Amino acid sequence: MKLTSHTISLAIISAVAYIITSCSANTQSNYSSTDTIVPADSIVISDEPEFLPDTVFPSVEKLKYDITIFDSLTSGILSDTKDLYAEAPGIFTFRGGPLRNTPFCGHIDSVPTGIDIEWAFETSYDTVKTSFGQWGGGTGWTGQPLYVEWNDSMMQKFKQENDSLTENFGSKEIIVSSLCGKLYFINYETGKASRKPIDVRNPIKGTGMIDPDLNGNYYIGQGIPRKRPIGAMVVDLFKHEVTHFFPEDPNAWRNWSAYDASPLVVGGFLFRIGENGTVYKYSREKGTITLHSTLRYSKKDDSAGGMESSMAVYKNYGYTTDNHGNILCINLNNLEPVWHYDNHDDTDATPVLELEDGIPYLYSGCEMDRQGYMGISYLVKLNALTGERIWEQKIECKKMTLGNKHFDGGMYSTMLLGTGNCSDLLFTNICTNDPPSAGQFCAISKSTGEIVYSKKLIHYAWSSPVAITNDNGEMFVLTFDCVGHAYIIDGKTGEFLVTKLIGINFESSPIIIDNQVVIGSRGTNIYKLSIR
Repeated sequence: MKLTSHTISLAIISAVAYIITSCSANTQSNYSSTDTIVPADSIVISDEPEFLPDTVFPSVEKLKYDITIFDSLTSGILSDTKDLYAEAPGIFTFRGGPLRNTPFCGHIDSVPTGIDIEWAFETSYDTVKTSFGQWGGGTGWTGQPLYVEWNDSMMQKFKQENDSLTENFGSKEIIVSSLCGKLYFINYETGKASRKPIDVRNPIKGTGMIDPDLNGNYYIGQGIPRKRPIGAMVVDLFKHEVTHFFPEDPNAWRNWSAYDASPLVVGGFLFRIGENGTVYKYSREKGTITLHSTLRYSKKDDSAGGMESSMAVYKNYGYTTDNHGNILCINLNNLEPVWHYDNHDDTDATPVLELEDGIPYLYSGCEMDRQGYMGISYLVKLNALTGERIWEQKIECKKMTLGNKHFDGGMYSTMLLGTGNCSDLLFTNICTNDPPSAGQFCAISKSTGEIVYSKKLIHYAWSSPVAITNDNGEMFVLTFDCVGHAYIIDGKTGEFLVTKLIGINFESSPIIIDNQVVIGSRGTNIYKLSIR
């Protein structure tokens, strides 16, 4: 059944003529998702209210959707919109937090001059050949490691309740989900196994999430069905076992039950999005999660798209992208769509949010999957309250054919927002495949979308860049490509300061802590690197 909208008072100026306060999935509209529905400065939020309004813009009329409530006794209203990840003792989700822009920023005294390998941890290697290929080990896209610093009471709890700890268990721990179908725990300082691995049966491609309430829950989704069933799961880090498993959803609008997206906890609820075209909302109590409601959607003239990117969140608005080019803003209180934007093509990169003068803006970019051999990667900046397009940048790309496989062009990496002397820029990697395997590292103006500079990489890159700043406020960018190179680039000028071959294939995104970087490679290795 449809969830009834919950109305919350909010001052809305100059928008009444365009705002629809209720929605039917069957109405027709002449508006396109790129129409300027409401000017960017026409919504004024007074006194920073807890919740954004139950607004529905005309762009939603291009969708068909269904909201189903499974737990009518539990209110779906978020308890609050506090960012639980801001105070978490580590990096608990993909790109750090709900805006997906938590400063992935390390620090160095001056100008970086080199990269050294501190340790390399080796995973198992899965040799099973399936109809989806042989997946090996290490990590793939997005494959970001998670990092946690356990306090003394948590350390004691683990030692009392967990018999999987090794002699190398320490307070600083890396958790990595591997393509070999295992979950690994690594001592951050030494690179040795801190616990026995957990067998999760199927390859993991995406990034997990540590519950920021530190209740022991770790959320992850399987990426490839080496064996059935395939689905999402919860791992209890105290019991060291899988406690919840969610197999294929028979009501999903898309028949592909992989989960690459990194979940989020907001206002007492867990939000998980799937490649089956479904947004799942779970209530949480004492480590147990219960399905509260679901949203399934598609454009009226299209089938449902799968969501491989992770949801970004600002207050009670969630932002998803999918492999049919839809960018959707969702009211997390009731799962009603707020606005819809059509960005043309498959969008796997996670959207990024940033506040400017109190207004949240969303950055996103697509691949060229549905366009044929040649096409465009569309990079956009949208007003996150209304869906209004601020700018659009078009980058020409090609597909690359290798044997019986093809590799799409476009943007796979999540954008990095500039800081320090680069606060007016954002950075990303683009797979141009022109010539084959070519890639570009791009610096883009936040205000205009203009490409300030574009630098050729040795090979295209899927990995998301991270930042390093020094005492002078100068920003440097660390990024990795798909044949194993690491690059340190001067963010302001685009000058390559360091280029070093380290791994086999860095599809995964790194984390950075001070001048230390942890990243997984295809093959078997997880690396800790130091920047000097």
